[in-house]
Amino acid sequence: MEENMEHANLNVLFQEKRQQLNHFASQFTNDYDEKEDLVQETFIRALKSVHNFINDPKLMTWLYVIMKNIYINQYRREKRKHLIYEEYIHTDYFNSVSKNLNEDKMIQDDIQKALASVSADNAEIFKLYLDGYKYHEIAEAFNLPEGTVKSRIHQTRKTLQQKLKMYQQS
Repeated sequence: MEENMEHANLNVLFQEKRQQLNHFASQFTNDYDEKEDLVQETFIRALKSVHNFINDPKLMTWLYVIMKNIYINQYRREKRKHLIYEEYIHTDYFNSVSKNLNEDKMIQDDIQKALASVSADNAEIFKLYLDGYKYHEIAEAFNLPEGTVKSRIHQTRKTLQQKLKMYQQS
């Protein structure tokens, strides 16, 4: 009963703050869907510690900082994803000069097969890395030491290079 009341109070609090958060999100993007995602992700992250700020006059400042950090991390992930994509798909690493869609599909299929050849955990760790997550974030998610995560990413990268060596230019 008490837990349900707490959830109801949080729901009311978040509904009250939604308009302000939408305004904050407008500072980062004009895309409606991206703004909604940013507000939702802010609420999700805030739930972990909202009890510390519920009656704090700095609640909106705290929520704004969360939102800003989410936006910055997403920007970095997209940038890293683009750089990694360029490294693995459009640079000298792969001989993908042809714009033929069938060839591109074949390359994508080969990448997926190579990724499927590593353990499911290592594949997931590598995908998170490609998505821009930091080593410490991945380590926390998998309850592993950061060094283990770095080693697994390195090993997965080496395995993929070996399995995809046919695309390397001489």
